[in-house]
Amino acid sequence: MLLVLLPVTVLLVFTVFAAMSHWEKGRTLRDFDTAIAVSFATGDVSDAVARERMAAVKARLHVEPGTARERAAAQRATDTALRRAVGQATGRPVTDVAGVLDAVRRQLHALRVETGTNSLDAQTVAQRYDGIEDVLLDTVATLESGRPTRAAGRAADAHVALRKAIAAAERERAELAILFGVPAGQRPTAAGRWTELEKAQLRTFEQNTSAALWAQLHSTMFQAPGRAVRKVRDLLDDSDTRPADWPSYDAWVADSGQYVDDLRDIQDRAMRELARTADDELRATRTRAYSDLALFLTVLCAVTVLALALRRSITRPLGQVAAGARALSEGDLSYDIRYAGRDELGDVADTFRELRVTTERLAGQIRAMNTAIDAGRLQHRADVDAFDGTWAQLLGGMNDTMASFAAAHGRRRRAEQELEGIFNLSLDLLCISGLDGYFKRVNPAFERTLGYPVETLTARPLVEFVHEEDRDSTREAIALLASGADVAEFENRYVRADGTECWLQWSARPVPEEGLIYAAARDVTESRLAAREQAALRRVATEVARGVPPFDVFAKVAQEVGALLSTSAAVLRYESDGDVTVLGIAREHTDDGDGAPPLTRREVARTVMREVARTRAAARSGTAAGAPIVVEGRLWGVVVAASLLDPLPEGTECRLADFTELIATAIANADSRAQLAASRARVVAAGDASRRRIERDLHDGVQQRLISLQLELRMAQTLVEERGSELGRQLAHLGKGLDDTFQDLIQVARGIHPAILSKGGLGPALRSLARRSAIPVELDLRLSTPRFPEPVEVAAYYVTSECLTNAVKHARASVVTVTAEDTGGVLEVVIHDDGDGGAEPGGGSGLIGLIDRVEAIGGRLTVTSPPGSGTTLGVRLPLTPHPDAGDAVVPRS
Repeated sequence: MLLVLLPVTVLLVFTVFAAMSHWEKGRTLRDFDTAIAVSFATGDVSDAVARERMAAVKARLHVEPGTARERAAAQRATDTALRRAVGQATGRPVTDVAGVLDAVRRQLHALRVETGTNSLDAQTVAQRYDGIEDVLLDTVATLESGRPTRAAGRAADAHVALRKAIAAAERERAELAILFGVPAGQRPTAAGRWTELEKAQLRTFEQNTSAALWAQLHSTMFQAPGRAVRKVRDLLDDSDTRPADWPSYDAWVADSGQYVDDLRDIQDRAMRELARTADDELRATRTRAYSDLALFLTVLCAVTVLALALRRSITRPLGQVAAGARALSEGDLSYDIRYAGRDELGDVADTFRELRVTTERLAGQIRAMNTAIDAGRLQHRADVDAFDGTWAQLLGGMNDTMASFAAAHGRRRRAEQELEGIFNLSLDLLCISGLDGYFKRVNPAFERTLGYPVETLTARPLVEFVHEEDRDSTREAIALLASGADVAEFENRYVRADGTECWLQWSARPVPEEGLIYAAARDVTESRLAAREQAALRRVATEVARGVPPFDVFAKVAQEVGALLSTSAAVLRYESDGDVTVLGIAREHTDDGDGAPPLTRREVARTVMREVARTRAAARSGTAAGAPIVVEGRLWGVVVAASLLDPLPEGTECRLADFTELIATAIANADSRAQLAASRARVVAAGDASRRRIERDLHDGVQQRLISLQLELRMAQTLVEERGSELGRQLAHLGKGLDDTFQDLIQVARGIHPAILSKGGLGPALRSLARRSAIPVELDLRLSTPRFPEPVEVAAYYVTSECLTNAVKHARASVVTVTAEDTGGVLEVVIHDDGDGGAEPGGGSGLIGLIDRVEAIGGRLTVTSPPGSGTTLGVRLPLTPHPDAGDAVVPRS
């Protein structure tokens, strides 16, 4: 059968390839036939444009009614040809001819508009039409450039060459019409390029066209119009010919028009010949394709008949063998091949029957091994000696796998035992819970930490053991685990069996396919308490470092201790008369009716205070504990924490001692600041007293002496008879010097301690400074009273005076604004200048002395001086001393 099918298959392949080749050639010819149809329509547009060009040239040379009508008719003919060509090109699988024709239409419209206005001469009109015709001829050449066959290609080349020859003749006709129709003085120079182009294209036409068309072309060339055209060309080529010998305009138009019409007749025959050639080629190709297809179908039918004839003797046994092989591959050992011939197919059938028996035995061994595994008899082995070859190797591999499985099973049992030991001995809390919210298994650490037995932990939902405030977050964590995500470092509170709380930090991983969650927890109650304690100590230490008043530190310590221990807390000071002053207190918030009676709690707290006073050490009594506050080796006070009901945890005294050290530091800092402020105030007060004493000495001594000298000098001037004499001038000079010295002394005295400040107060003193300033000063004084405490007035005056001096000497300011207002027991003075800025209080300037003076009376001075943006100095001065917090005194037991 293979010997029969092989040559038939080769023949079928060749037949198919031949048919495909013919069909491909037919498709190419069909596309070429479509292209030449569009080309003929485009050529008609080119002919119409040539006729319109000639009509436009005639109308431009001779403006007559007849030429205008001829031009209008030519334009209508061109438009008709364009519409027909666009209809041919639309929807055809050819080059974008429709787009080219649309561009030609727009160019023709623009040219007609310009020609209608007579703005173009005849030569330009002809050239513009030439450009449009070139586009159309190129399109025709492109459409006919495909060469599916030699005959069709030659016919297309002949057609294109003849069209280009006719286009050259038309252009020559228009050019010579312009030459003969223009007066002699305005005629352009004749050029013979169109003649050579026409001859070249006609030679190409003769090489590719048929003999009949070649003969018709020669006949046309020797007819009267052709001879007349050649005669004109010869006259133009002869250099001795005079313009008077040239033909008339009408004669040339008539002869050349008839010559072009004769060429167009040949062009029509060339078009028909091209179309006929393409159609003949297409029909021949289709005929060959149909014949090849018929041959293919005939051979296919013959092969089909042959296969049907051989089916009974070959296909049926092959089907049985294939079905048996398929059943064996699918594991069906019940299928039996009934064919038992004495040929090759019979041998194959016998082999498959033997393979089925062997496979049944092998399957029995495998079933026995599976039964042994299910029963736990891992020592069972298959009978390898009953098989040969690959089957023996397969069973040997199964025996090895069984041995490896038995060894792995032993190692797994040992690993489970070791894991069980780790699970039970771990100090961390290990558990396995279900996605249903119940513990499935917990280790002993759970029992030790929470105090519940295993039965209780696994019998109730795990959320019931969680603190009420953390149950919602715990449910969210379980839902997240149920979605397959891991949870790390999740913390929540559990309630122990004794009612106390403990913080557990969890790490859990879900196994969604098993519906289980494996989790480990760590008791972080002590670490969280230590962290809270450190945070509370940092907050108190921050307040101490910021230098807040001691009473605020005492209140802060009481609040932090109470919040840390969840108790009531108080900071108390031992007085010299035996009483105790409460400096800060924080009370524990409980429900009404809870806790011990107030008298009992107070007695426990008093017991702790007495014990601390007696031993100068930390003490505990029932539900209260206290730690001493020691300042510079002296027992200063005590910090007491008292619970309402529950006893305090171990180590409470040590935690209180940490806070007492911060309180001692705050007291020492406050004492140092108080001594510094007092020292600074004494220095400022001594300086002010010295200033007043010096100012009083200058006023009572030196000023009075200068006044006496001035009076004596004026008396001496009255004794001089001639004021213009040398003695008079010398006395006048001395008088002037005494006056200047007196004024300088007044300024010095005012600078030391202005008298106007003592007499009139701060407002008049600031106005006096503004009047004496070398630059303009804008004052805005909103003072509710004419007088303030003397230290406040002196500090405000000297700060303003120093700022005005700096604005003139260093800042180069043009104006200074001074604002003063007293509100809320504070006098606020703001001085701003528009100078250079860049003032640095710590750079050794006079601002340091101002800061000392202001801070000595409890005020604050701030300087804002960005470079180039001026300087703003603000002063806040307290008008009354800082009020002390009232002391609550309780009698000492």
